Amino acid sequence: MSSDILVDRDGAIATVTLNRPDKLNALTKPMWQRLGTLMRELSADDGLRCVLLRGAGGNFAPGNDIAEFETERCNFDQGKAYGAILHDALGAIADCRHPTLALIEGICVGGGLEIAALCDIRICGEGSRFGVPINRLGLVMAHAELAALVQLAGRAVALEMLLEGRVFDAREALEKRLVHRVVADAAVEAEAHATARRIAAGAPLAARWHKQFLRELESGAPLTEAQRDEGFRCYDTQDFRSGYRAFLAKTAPVFSGR
Repeated sequence: MSSDILVDRDGAIATVTLNRPDKLNALTKPMWQRLGTLMRELSADDGLRCVLLRGAGGNFAPGNDIAEFETERCNFDQGKAYGAILHDALGAIADCRHPTLALIEGICVGGGLEIAALCDIRICGEGSRFGVPINRLGLVMAHAELAALVQLAGRAVALEMLLEGRVFDAREALEKRLVHRVVADAAVEAEAHATARRIAAGAPLAARWHKQFLRELESGAPLTEAQRDEGFRCYDTQDFRSGYRAFLAKTAPVFSGR
């Protein structure tokens, strides 16, 4: 099953590919398990600066493999156990210390949209399609899955998508704030990789701190003095010294992550 999810490394950028193109990259339980494990391994790798997620064969993902329902998700106990694995994988994406980027082509619905929604940046092609048509299966999107959708698009849009179950195009996805950027289908891969390179060229510690600070703000808990102090730790880093000296010298900075 490991071949159903591939990971490639290009310098400081890792690409995670859902690799079941014959099934439009529909996700199975072993794939969710592998995705969670892999995302935690990548998050712990200080040599990385960006993780790009995509699907093989011109589609992102249509969600879960319906063929598994008879054997893996046919009652409450199985559904809860399956949900724990799925939610663990989604949590691993959300908790990734490095910037994450979704390269979206073709179908991005259901569980595929849940994965993309948890990435920091989402870039799609004009031919991409989005939605959450789970009402046709008699299913619900559990709390842990719903949170990212509500955070992105708001309650009204999330409820519209869930109640209507309609699949819509990339321009509407942009209007609903589900994606950041829509480009020509032929350009989406190049645009996503260029974005990943721009991210990787920045100071990695700064990127990780910004993600951490946003999580702390979103928690709603009052910030501690230690958390507030963390906003000034950057001044003691080698990356800061390299960055401002390169700016003054009018040269490109070289960040070490220290």
